[in-house]
Amino acid sequence: MNLDIPFIGVALQAMVKVIPLTILMTILPIIFGLLIAIVISFIQIRHIKFMEPLSHFYTSFFRSTPAILHIMLIYLGLPALIKLVADLMYISVDPNKIPVVVFVIMALSLTAGAYLIEIIRSGIISVDHGQIEAAYSTGMTHKEVFQRILLPQAIDIAFPNFTNLLIGFLHTTSIASIIAVPEITGTANIVAADNYSFLEAFIAAGIIYWILSLIIEYIQSIAEKRRSVYKEEF
Repeated sequence: MNLDIPFIGVALQAMVKVIPLTILMTILPIIFGLLIAIVISFIQIRHIKFMEPLSHFYTSFFRSTPAILHIMLIYLGLPALIKLVADLMYISVDPNKIPVVVFVIMALSLTAGAYLIEIIRSGIISVDHGQIEAAYSTGMTHKEVFQRILLPQAIDIAFPNFTNLLIGFLHTTSIASIIAVPEITGTANIVAADNYSFLEAFIAAGIIYWILSLIIEYIQSIAEKRRSVYKEEF
Protein backbone atom coordinates (compact mmCIF):
# COMPACT_ATOMS: atom_id res chain seq x y z
CA MET A 1 0.00 0.00 0.00
CA ASN A 2 1.45 3.33 -1.10
CA LEU A 3 0.84 6.44 0.96
CA ASP A 4 -0.77 9.16 -1.15
CA ILE A 5 1.02 12.22 0.24
CA PRO A 6 -0.70 14.78 -2.04
CA PHE A 7 -4.11 13.53 -0.88
CA ILE A 8 -3.18 14.40 2.70
CA GLY A 9 -2.92 18.00 1.53
CA VAL A 10 -6.30 17.73 -0.22
CA ALA A 11 -7.86 16.33 2.95
CA LEU A 12 -6.29 19.07 5.06
CA GLN A 13 -7.83 21.74 2.83
CA ALA A 14 -11.27 20.18 3.25
CA MET A 15 -10.93 19.85 7.03
CA VAL A 16 -9.67 23.38 7.58
CA LYS A 17 -13.12 24.58 6.46
CA VAL A 18 -14.84 22.77 9.35
CA ILE A 19 -12.43 23.91 12.07
CA PRO A 20 -14.74 26.81 13.12
CA LEU A 21 -17.63 24.35 13.63
CA THR A 22 -15.38 22.00 15.61
CA ILE A 23 -14.17 24.86 17.82
CA LEU A 24 -17.77 26.00 18.33
CA MET A 25 -18.74 22.50 19.47
CA THR A 26 -15.75 22.52 21.81
CA ILE A 27 -16.06 25.93 23.46
CA LEU A 28 -19.85 26.34 23.79
CA PRO A 29 -20.33 23.12 25.81
CA ILE A 30 -17.59 24.23 28.21
CA ILE A 31 -19.24 27.65 28.66
CA PHE A 32 -22.75 26.21 29.13
CA GLY A 33 -21.34 23.38 31.23
CA LEU A 34 -19.64 25.89 33.53
CA LEU A 35 -22.97 27.68 34.06
CA ILE A 36 -24.62 24.34 34.87
CA ALA A 37 -21.78 23.47 37.27
CA ILE A 38 -22.04 26.81 39.08
CA VAL A 39 -25.79 26.42 39.62
CA ILE A 40 -25.51 22.82 40.80
CA SER A 41 -22.53 23.59 43.02
CA PHE A 42 -24.64 26.25 44.76
CA ILE A 43 -27.52 23.78 45.13
CA GLN A 44 -25.25 21.18 46.70
CA ILE A 45 -23.46 23.65 49.00
CA ARG A 46 -26.78 25.05 50.23
CA HIS A 47 -28.33 21.54 50.43
CA ILE A 48 -31.51 22.73 48.72
CA LYS A 49 -34.24 20.14 49.29
CA PHE A 50 -35.61 18.17 46.35
CA MET A 51 -33.05 19.74 44.00
CA GLU A 52 -29.94 18.31 45.69
CA PRO A 53 -30.87 14.63 45.03
CA LEU A 54 -31.59 15.51 41.38
CA SER A 55 -28.22 17.25 41.11
CA HIS A 56 -26.43 14.17 42.47
CA PHE A 57 -28.33 11.94 40.05
CA TYR A 58 -27.39 14.22 37.14
CA THR A 59 -23.72 14.22 38.11
CA SER A 60 -23.61 10.47 38.65
CA PHE A 61 -25.41 9.62 35.40
CA PHE A 62 -23.44 11.90 33.09
CA ARG A 63 -20.08 10.98 34.63
CA SER A 64 -20.84 7.27 34.49
CA THR A 65 -22.03 7.07 30.88
CA PRO A 66 -20.21 7.86 27.61
CA ALA A 67 -20.68 11.12 25.73
CA ILE A 68 -21.81 9.23 22.63
CA LEU A 69 -24.78 7.94 24.63
CA HIS A 70 -25.68 11.48 25.72
CA ILE A 71 -25.64 12.66 22.11
CA MET A 72 -27.88 9.81 20.96
CA LEU A 73 -30.34 10.32 23.84
CA ILE A 74 -30.64 14.04 23.12
CA TYR A 75 -30.66 13.60 19.34
CA LEU A 76 -33.33 10.87 19.38
CA GLY A 77 -35.26 11.76 22.51
CA LEU A 78 -35.50 15.53 22.59
CA PRO A 79 -37.30 15.97 19.23
CA ALA A 80 -39.90 13.40 20.34
CA LEU A 81 -40.34 15.24 23.65
CA ILE A 82 -40.66 18.61 21.89
CA LYS A 83 -43.24 17.14 19.51
CA LEU A 84 -45.22 15.64 22.40
CA VAL A 85 -45.30 18.91 24.37
CA ALA A 86 -46.17 20.89 21.22
CA ASP A 87 -49.08 18.59 20.45
CA LEU A 88 -50.39 18.83 24.01
CA MET A 89 -50.26 22.61 23.78
CA TYR A 90 -51.67 22.64 20.22
CA ILE A 91 -48.56 24.36 18.91
CA SER A 92 -47.23 23.65 15.45
CA VAL A 93 -43.55 22.79 15.85
CA ASP A 94 -41.29 20.72 13.60
CA PRO A 95 -38.31 19.45 15.64
CA ASN A 96 -36.74 18.13 12.45
CA LYS A 97 -35.93 21.71 11.45
CA ILE A 98 -33.64 22.13 14.46
CA PRO A 99 -29.99 21.92 13.29
CA VAL A 100 -28.36 18.67 14.37
CA VAL A 101 -25.38 20.58 15.79
CA VAL A 102 -27.73 22.12 18.38
CA PHE A 103 -28.43 18.65 19.82
CA VAL A 104 -24.71 17.90 19.90
CA ILE A 105 -23.94 21.12 21.78
CA MET A 106 -26.77 20.47 24.25
CA ALA A 107 -25.57 16.92 24.93
CA LEU A 108 -21.93 17.91 25.32
CA SER A 109 -22.93 20.83 27.58
CA LEU A 110 -24.65 18.40 29.95
CA THR A 111 -21.60 16.15 29.81
CA ALA A 112 -19.23 19.06 30.49
CA GLY A 113 -21.38 20.29 33.36
CA ALA A 114 -21.09 16.96 35.17
CA TYR A 115 -17.28 17.04 35.00
CA LEU A 116 -17.01 20.74 35.78
CA ILE A 117 -19.05 20.27 38.95
CA GLU A 118 -16.26 18.11 40.38
CA ILE A 119 -13.62 20.59 39.22
CA ILE A 120 -15.47 23.51 40.83
CA ARG A 121 -16.18 21.48 43.97
CA SER A 122 -12.50 20.59 44.41
CA GLY A 123 -11.66 24.28 44.02
CA ILE A 124 -14.24 25.27 46.64
CA ILE A 125 -12.86 22.73 49.10
CA SER A 126 -9.41 24.29 48.65
CA VAL A 127 -10.60 27.75 49.73
CA ASP A 128 -9.42 28.70 53.22
CA HIS A 129 -12.35 28.26 55.62
CA GLY A 130 -11.18 31.29 57.57
CA GLN A 131 -12.08 33.52 54.63
CA ILE A 132 -15.61 32.14 54.65
CA GLU A 133 -16.02 32.77 58.37
CA ALA A 134 -14.64 36.29 57.96
CA ALA A 135 -17.12 36.96 55.14
CA TYR A 136 -20.04 35.79 57.27
CA SER A 137 -18.83 37.94 60.16
CA THR A 138 -19.12 41.03 57.94
CA GLY A 139 -22.79 40.24 57.31
CA MET A 140 -22.56 38.58 53.90
CA THR A 141 -25.36 36.23 52.92
CA HIS A 142 -24.79 32.65 51.73
CA LYS A 143 -25.32 33.81 48.15
CA GLU A 144 -22.81 36.65 48.49
CA VAL A 145 -20.21 34.36 50.07
CA PHE A 146 -20.64 31.93 47.19
CA GLN A 147 -20.46 34.63 44.51
CA ARG A 148 -17.68 36.80 45.97
CA ILE A 149 -15.50 34.40 47.96
CA LEU A 150 -15.98 30.77 46.99
CA LEU A 151 -16.69 30.85 43.26
CA PRO A 152 -13.93 33.25 42.08
CA GLN A 153 -11.25 31.43 44.05
CA ALA A 154 -12.58 27.99 43.09
CA ILE A 155 -12.42 28.87 39.39
CA ASP A 156 -8.94 30.32 39.84
CA ILE A 157 -7.69 27.20 41.64
CA ALA A 158 -9.33 24.89 39.09
CA PHE A 159 -8.14 26.90 36.07
CA PRO A 160 -5.39 24.44 34.99
CA ASN A 161 -7.95 21.65 34.80
CA PHE A 162 -9.99 23.61 32.25
CA THR A 163 -7.26 23.17 29.66
CA ASN A 164 -7.32 19.38 29.95
CA LEU A 165 -11.11 19.39 29.77
CA LEU A 166 -11.10 21.70 26.74
CA ILE A 167 -8.67 19.46 24.86
CA GLY A 168 -10.69 16.43 25.89
CA PHE A 169 -13.86 17.96 24.47
CA LEU A 170 -12.04 18.95 21.29
CA HIS A 171 -11.41 15.24 20.78
CA THR A 172 -14.92 14.31 21.91
CA THR A 173 -16.48 16.38 19.10
CA SER A 174 -15.31 13.60 16.76
CA ILE A 175 -18.23 11.41 17.86
CA ALA A 176 -20.66 13.95 16.39
CA SER A 177 -19.88 12.36 13.03
CA ILE A 178 -22.21 9.47 13.94
CA ILE A 179 -25.19 11.79 13.41
CA ALA A 180 -23.75 13.36 10.26
CA VAL A 181 -22.29 16.53 11.78
CA PRO A 182 -19.44 17.49 9.42
CA GLU A 183 -16.73 18.22 11.98
CA ILE A 184 -13.09 17.18 11.44
CA THR A 185 -13.51 13.40 11.78
CA GLY A 186 -16.77 13.40 9.85
CA THR A 187 -15.14 15.35 7.04
CA ALA A 188 -12.25 12.87 7.01
CA ASN A 189 -14.72 10.06 6.34
CA ILE A 190 -16.49 12.06 3.63
CA VAL A 191 -13.28 13.06 1.84
CA ALA A 192 -11.85 9.55 1.97
CA ALA A 193 -15.03 7.86 0.76
CA ASP A 194 -14.44 8.76 -2.90
CA ASN A 195 -11.14 6.90 -3.32
CA TYR A 196 -10.91 4.95 -0.04
CA SER A 197 -7.84 6.92 1.10
CA PHE A 198 -8.88 6.64 4.73
CA LEU A 199 -5.34 6.42 6.09
CA GLU A 200 -4.34 9.70 4.43
CA ALA A 201 -7.55 11.39 5.54
CA PHE A 202 -7.11 10.37 9.17
CA ILE A 203 -3.45 11.40 9.12
CA ALA A 204 -4.68 14.84 8.05
CA ALA A 205 -7.29 14.81 10.83
CA GLY A 206 -4.61 13.86 13.36
CA ILE A 207 -2.44 16.77 12.25
CA ILE A 208 -5.31 19.24 12.72
CA TYR A 209 -6.27 17.89 16.16
CA TRP A 210 -2.62 18.02 17.20
CA ILE A 211 -2.18 21.63 16.06
CA LEU A 212 -5.42 22.76 17.73
CA SER A 213 -4.37 21.06 20.98
CA LEU A 214 -0.99 22.82 20.86
CA ILE A 215 -2.75 26.16 20.34
CA ILE A 216 -4.98 25.55 23.37
CA GLU A 217 -1.97 24.63 25.50
CA TYR A 218 -0.13 27.74 24.31
CA ILE A 219 -3.07 30.00 25.20
CA GLN A 220 -3.28 28.30 28.59
CA SER A 221 0.43 28.91 29.25
CA ILE A 222 0.02 32.62 28.45
CA ALA A 223 -3.02 32.82 30.74
CA GLU A 224 -1.09 31.07 33.52
CA LYS A 225 1.77 33.58 33.25
CA ARG A 226 -0.65 36.49 33.46
CA ARG A 227 -2.36 34.88 36.45
CA SER A 228 0.99 34.58 38.19
CA VAL A 229 1.86 38.22 37.48
CA TYR A 230 -1.56 39.36 38.74
CA LYS A 231 -1.20 37.39 41.97
CA GLU A 232 2.27 38.81 42.59
CA GLU A 233 0.96 42.35 42.15
CA PHE A 234 -1.89 41.80 44.56
